[in-house]
Amino acid sequence: MTAPERFGARLARAVAARGPLCAGIDPHPGLIESWGLPVDVSGLERFALGATEALAAVTAIVKPQSAFFEAFGPPGVAVLERVVDTAHDAGALVLLDVKRGDIGSTMAAYTAAYVADKAAFTADAATVSPYLGFGALDPAVAAATAAGNGLFVLARTSNPEAHELQSARLADGRTVAQSVVDAAAAHNADAEPLGDVGVVVGATISPGELDLSRLNGPVLAPGFGAQGATAADLRAVFGAGLPGVLPASSRDLLRHGPDPDALRQAVVRVAELLAQTRENDQ
Repeated sequence: MTAPERFGARLARAVAARGPLCAGIDPHPGLIESWGLPVDVSGLERFALGATEALAAVTAIVKPQSAFFEAFGPPGVAVLERVVDTAHDAGALVLLDVKRGDIGSTMAAYTAAYVADKAAFTADAATVSPYLGFGALDPAVAAATAAGNGLFVLARTSNPEAHELQSARLADGRTVAQSVVDAAAAHNADAEPLGDVGVVVGATISPGELDLSRLNGPVLAPGFGAQGATAADLRAVFGAGLPGVLPASSRDLLRHGPDPDALRQAVVRVAELLAQTRENDQ
């Protein structure tokens, strides 16, 4: 049986074709209302599918936030399944934002739901939490990579509450966040062009907090756009030439709906800004 193509390779190809922007699909009640839709399952469906059809056609990867769908119960989860399928039909990869983290058979069950072979959701990658110990994620890493899928591990997140924990120092002098990055890097050492185990690092953190030079994997960078981070901040935090950085934006894109052309034009404007920043660094 032929091994599936690795997530890191598929992601690198998609980014080369469509750029690095990761478009969030976050059906927050306030955003649903701003589109003139009711905050019920019908409004959720129209919002989420409309956003996905528009954004997945012009971005390499989309990131549905599972919690906003789960809040509507089983019908909301059914909409999420349609979002995943719609994004794939439009040629985008799907990063399911679920932030799961547990131990043993429970972690294996989460993996079976999202990124294992024949998973219930056919996502290409999922976000996971390492704060029960990075080793607790081993079942997820093994199953995801065997299926040709990826993981993004929370390392240094953009919310201010995270600083005290993630910047705490271990006995060896590294921060907790750096230890997460280093553990992810160990899974990517020999991968070309990118490994399958990425990290989540907020675009709003201070430059120099983390050494990502040996990661050899993708970096999801939330905080870009509505949370205040700019293209210049991305350059300051991640450097000019670091491959695999995926600036994530949701509210800053979704506020342009429900007009699909306006949503797509918002992506084009951000892509041009990111490209201009890269050109200025060369």
